[in-house]
Amino acid sequence: MTDTLHDRAVDAYIAAANATEPGRRMTLLSRALSADVVFWGPLGRGVGRESVADFIAEVVHRHPAGPARMVRTTAVDAPEEWARFGWRYEDTAGQSILTGMDVVHVTPAGDIDQIIVFAGDMT
Repeated sequence: MTDTLHDRAVDAYIAAANATEPGRRMTLLSRALSADVVFWGPLGRGVGRESVADFIAEVVHRHPAGPARMVRTTAVDAPEEWARFGWRYEDTAGQSILTGMDVVHVTPAGDIDQIIVFAGDMT
């Protein structure tokens, strides 16, 4: 598995998180995630692309601080089929709202089939 495969999957996932139109979000999630993706987020566990789309709609796009966008803050570190990357949610002025790290499992086909979200500063 190449780092490019991991980068493509992660970047499509981030683009989906930033898509405000639900149809566009699902198209991007279809490019990034397996249909039966397991999503471990701060609000619990979900299965399927729809659970990820719902999380994005509820938590990202309806954040109390207002509209936010997800930005990858690190390179994708990918030993074999697992990868991790740092991220932050920022407001429209570019101010950080929340930071964290996600760990994802990438299939040989290039789909993410597991996502584990670690939100908050790790220090």
